[in-house]
Amino acid sequence: MKKSFLVLLFLFSVYAVFSQEGNVKIALLKYSGGGDWYANPTSLPNLIRFCNENIKTNIALESRTVEVGSLDIFNYPFVHMTGHGNVFFTDHDAQNLRNYLLAGGFLHVDDNYGLDKFIRREMKKVFPEYDFVELPFSHPIYREVYPFATGLPKVHEHDNKPPQGFGIIHNGRLVCFYSYECDLGDGWEDASVHKDSEAARLKALKMGANILAHCFSN
Repeated sequence: MKKSFLVLLFLFSVYAVFSQEGNVKIALLKYSGGGDWYANPTSLPNLIRFCNENIKTNIALESRTVEVGSLDIFNYPFVHMTGHGNVFFTDHDAQNLRNYLLAGGFLHVDDNYGLDKFIRREMKKVFPEYDFVELPFSHPIYREVYPFATGLPKVHEHDNKPPQGFGIIHNGRLVCFYSYECDLGDGWEDASVHKDSEAARLKALKMGANILAHCFSN
């Protein structure tokens, strides 16, 4: 598919979503490999509600699920991916995800613990020419709406490592943001799920709002 056609397809899909329902939809990415892509079921609905109430986004309250190899992915300007285990992209999956990201889409990958070695391997299929690079604390994603002077907040402790935010950047645009050793999605979940403090949950939600704001403004 030619790049110009992909851009038009993406823009048309986003326009259709806005014009039919008055708001934009975001989606959870379904992938193969056996990993629990469906983890944190309350996280996206809570993040959407927080953003609509606090930063005045107009996102449909019900998030959708989209398969990585489906053309339906072009209907969503923002796609969230999470899990604890294996990820596998077929060649078709990788090409479809690449086309989506080059056409203006945005992928947020949230390591729920155990995803790291798999997502790094599979994203090399999508962008063999790029590696994940750690974003400096001065990057706009850490201050789009709420300031995070030292980068990602720490929600859950796993291996006594600091949280890190990595990105894949194409032609100066951040197309994929990868939150590692952070567990943002756990912080977005209902308070009863992980028993996180309200302070930790609020930080996670604010950082999630920054990610969405960055997606919609770039």
